Amino acid sequence: MAERTGLAIGREERDGVIILTPEGDVDMSCSPALREAIRRAQDARPKRLVVDLSQVDYMDSSGLATLVEAMKVARGQKAALVLCNMSAKVRAIFEIARLHHYFTITGTVEDALVG
Repeated sequence: MAERTGLAIGREERDGVIILTPEGDVDMSCSPALREAIRRAQDARPKRLVVDLSQVDYMDSSGLATLVEAMKVARGQKAALVLCNMSAKVRAIFEIARLHHYFTITGTVEDALVG
């Protein structure tokens, strides 16, 4: 687990799928650590990258921008990017920005692994 600027990010691999689990608030000071973890995961060219947001209570626009950037990279790689386990507060941010229409969002990691 990598600890940078208050954001710990767990990483797990299951059958060619990488699962990242950030723990903490994803704001302007912490989103670079998430961006770097996602970049490293995408450099490995997984068929699917899952970002488990179960441990994220707050996300600001820099966190959204980080995930939008990751989605663009995933599409360029013809890979899937799946977000899961969003709290109601984080989901509301996606809905306000209308990003829930563009991301694949599931309720659990297990659901995110299917597809």
